[in-house]
Amino acid sequence: MRVVVGIDPGLASTGFGVVGESHGRYRHLGHNVLHSSSSESVGERLSAIHQALRGMIERYRPVEAAVETLYFARNVSSAMPVAQARGVLLLALHQFGVEAYEYSPQAVKLAIVGRGRAEKHQVQELVRVLLGLEALPSSDHAADALALAICHLQSSAGMRRIRAGLARA
Repeated sequence: MRVVVGIDPGLASTGFGVVGESHGRYRHLGHNVLHSSSSESVGERLSAIHQALRGMIERYRPVEAAVETLYFARNVSSAMPVAQARGVLLLALHQFGVEAYEYSPQAVKLAIVGRGRAEKHQVQELVRVLLGLEALPSSDHAADALALAICHLQSSAGMRRIRAGLARA
């Protein structure tokens, strides 16, 4: 089974979602959200993010990771803390030899729903259906992380098919 971790980075809340894929079928392996308090130092918060991802990697042994790109249009003032969290996450992935791929929110929506401007609730519902979950993940951040993992699995499966076709040509 191929295992991918999706990561929705943030300093206050970081979502993790782990999806396995075997023979074109997706399997929900786990998800979590790490919340931190603004009363903690930035260093403490970044260290907690690093530790949480290390724990996910050690538990699930993903081969690849899908990380949301930094998106400025929503809230420019949050860009720096998100960038700091992304840096720590990318470092941890590198330290464990997990290859990281980046996807914009629009690319994830397009992969999951078929429209780059889909509503958040549409993405969450399709994540629930694709993974056979009884209910939506309790956190938007976890749902986004699971959607990132599915997006990567769909995108990389297409790339493998393209490469295979080119090799035969």
